[in-house]
Amino acid sequence: RQQKWKSSVSTKAKMPPCDFVPEKYESYSYEHMQKIREQNISPSLRMYYKKPLLLHQGHMQWLFDYKGRRYLDLFAGIVTVSVGHCHPKVTMATQKQLARLWHTTNIYMHPSIQEYAEKLTSLLPDPLKVVYLTNSGSEANDLAMFMSRLYTRNFDIICFRGAYHGGSPYALGLTSIGSYKHGVANGFGCSTTMLPDVFRGPWGGSHCRDSPVQTVRKCSCSEGVCHANDQYIEQFKDTLNTSVPKTIAGFIAEPIQGVNGAVQYPRSFLKEAYRLVRERGGVCISDEV
Repeated sequence: RQQKWKSSVSTKAKMPPCDFVPEKYESYSYEHMQKIREQNISPSLRMYYKKPLLLHQGHMQWLFDYKGRRYLDLFAGIVTVSVGHCHPKVTMATQKQLARLWHTTNIYMHPSIQEYAEKLTSLLPDPLKVVYLTNSGSEANDLAMFMSRLYTRNFDIICFRGAYHGGSPYALGLTSIGSYKHGVANGFGCSTTMLPDVFRGPWGGSHCRDSPVQTVRKCSCSEGVCHANDQYIEQFKDTLNTSVPKTIAGFIAEPIQGVNGAVQYPRSFLKEAYRLVRERGGVCISDEV
């Protein structure tokens, strides 16, 4: 019976159809590309796979390699291509702007940044109505640290263990994943606190969050009660009472951790943690990746 079931089920995945035809690849050979990568590009920019992909063109959810082979991108360019590769609407807007004006300085005005800022801030709740545009997440978090320390006139910042907040020398102190650490001094003024992970941590279970990855461990909490949240908040209070001064610059957290594995916290954890941070004079930084 088991053998019959196996033979009746197809295990070969099929790619959805696609009528897009990529351009012909006309650059260096795969071997020459590998040689350049090994000799002229820093090894810190490491690649995946024994035979890394040589991608040539993208279209929406599709990627094409140098041989024209098609791939369905389920990774979204490491979570940075939210509307697909070379989306026609985005491509058209970019080409239109490039034909009009490439670059000027922030001491002058040009229409696009004001128009974008107005649209973006209209989506934010009051009183969040000011934006500062940066080139990367690391740069944004560097700025957030700097601003929090200037604004509060305090220095210490708290982050979660398992957090990823960038790889620049300043932000690396907030990143708390061993594989991103290096044998150089970093993290001065940065303190880690226990991650309220209801799936892998000591407390929590299926009632803490609505994520399907957290349904394995059962909860015994009654309606409206979350013992895991209470325990993790106690750990956060312990950090505030032992690891930092009476006043702090701030607390940074990803609302849902990404690099550490899509970690969700108990539903009311951040709200309570934010209140405790503000009582210490700190600001709360939300780093959503």
